Amino acid sequence: MPMLCLAGAFPVTGTEPDGDSVRFRFDDPGDWTQVLGPNKVRTNAVGAAQLRMDAIDALETHYTPTGGHLLHQPLGLAHAAAAELLKWLGFRGVQRDGEKVIAVDQDDLPGFILTRGADVYGRCVALVGRGDPPATSSHMINVDVKLVRKTANHRLLTTGLAYPTFYSKLYVDLRRELAKQAGAARDAGKGVFARDRTQKGVEVKTLTTLTDDAVILPKLFRRLTDYLHLNGDDPALTGFMTFLSQQDDQLWVIPTGQKTSFDTVVAVSGQTVRLKRLPEELVFEEK
Repeated sequence: MPMLCLAGAFPVTGTEPDGDSVRFRFDDPGDWTQVLGPNKVRTNAVGAAQLRMDAIDALETHYTPTGGHLLHQPLGLAHAAAAELLKWLGFRGVQRDGEKVIAVDQDDLPGFILTRGADVYGRCVALVGRGDPPATSSHMINVDVKLVRKTANHRLLTTGLAYPTFYSKLYVDLRRELAKQAGAARDAGKGVFARDRTQKGVEVKTLTTLTDDAVILPKLFRRLTDYLHLNGDDPALTGFMTFLSQQDDQLWVIPTGQKTSFDTVVAVSGQTVRLKRLPEELVFEEK
């Protein structure tokens, strides 16, 4: 899979990294213009940009529905994913005030990203690596399974601290490797899979069912909490499927080869909601 290799550093002090997102910067902020695609990378005052780590979705530590209040998923596992990412990148002595990193032993650790573009929110979608890049920075490189195994994305799936969430730009060989690791973590009951209710179903009694108790695919959590917020956090799911059908979540179901929408792979029975397919069986279209 051809991807742009870019070397830089990870600044974490003063930021709120979670299990699938961290900031990255170059010495020259203009280097972000090398990232191709219709969406431009959004940078802050010092030229750092938020990454969206490709193919993974960790439990939310701070999610805000549009016009709503700050929410999270069960924080023990959400924080474990964030801690694992920073540890894997090499950060030690991490101190936080809430979600914000206020000190580390050494900041701006070197690393690299492998990318094909940014999402509609201006986040660079990337495979994340530590240390020296596998190729000269600013050059295209063929990313194979051997290389993807050396990324933080792969690490978060093997530990079970993130769910697989695939999008259409990821090549089949890499997706299969990452799906394999997610399946192994599920079989071993690692991380989120020790408590996962995504396929078994979760009975939504109150908003805190989703924020404090139930461990489910973050994409499903976000859609549920978006819906609940529209109804004043009333947990009733009467109109959830209609709401879900109105969202622009197009996907492919890999085992059947069918193109469909997210609502067709979700089931609601009374107050119980579940995903009818394994997350790794779905490939979402980039918006």
